[in-house]
Amino acid sequence: MSGDEDIKIVEDHPSQTVKHYREAGVAPNRTPPPDAALVRQGRALGQAVAEAFVQAASDRDAAPDEVDSEMLLQRQLLLSFTVSVALERFCRDDSVAGIAQKSFLDTLKKTSDALYRSSSDTGAFSFYYLAYRRGGDVERRIGQTFAMLCSHDGDPIYQELGEALYCWFSSTVRTQAESLGLTAQAGKD
Repeated sequence: MSGDEDIKIVEDHPSQTVKHYREAGVAPNRTPPPDAALVRQGRALGQAVAEAFVQAASDRDAAPDEVDSEMLLQRQLLLSFTVSVALERFCRDDSVAGIAQKSFLDTLKKTSDALYRSSSDTGAFSFYYLAYRRGGDVERRIGQTFAMLCSHDGDPIYQELGEALYCWFSSTVRTQAESLGLTAQAGKD
């Protein structure tokens, strides 16, 4: 076993260590940030998805049977959850997904603060994440969770509605990501 004097973690002068990393073109203990073009595209994706979300979440004509305000709220929560997981699934990497998610939330807050506040129920998100992460038939599980949160547990009509909303808005996010060239490489989806 060697003594402490044999172990050298940093240079004698820490500024020399930082200088060494800079000369090598890397930052110590940091992942390099995405390039400026990816940042712009990620922000554009978040904005486009937020605009589609606002239209979908507030469109009462999309499903005329939705007269129940609780169900309308659950619909908004499901669409918001779908944005989160679809950005993770379809963006080429985690940093782009994070940029798009932040842009989505910023745009949503500017566009409709009330919708922003009503679309972030972490309790509902927990149930959806449990269904999503369980694996298997994710769409069906999401539909079942939607029915349960609408107080219609086991109701096939509500389950199908939840499944359809999840699939539809996942596809919307994917289409937006594809149009900006931000889709994931094979294997992530």
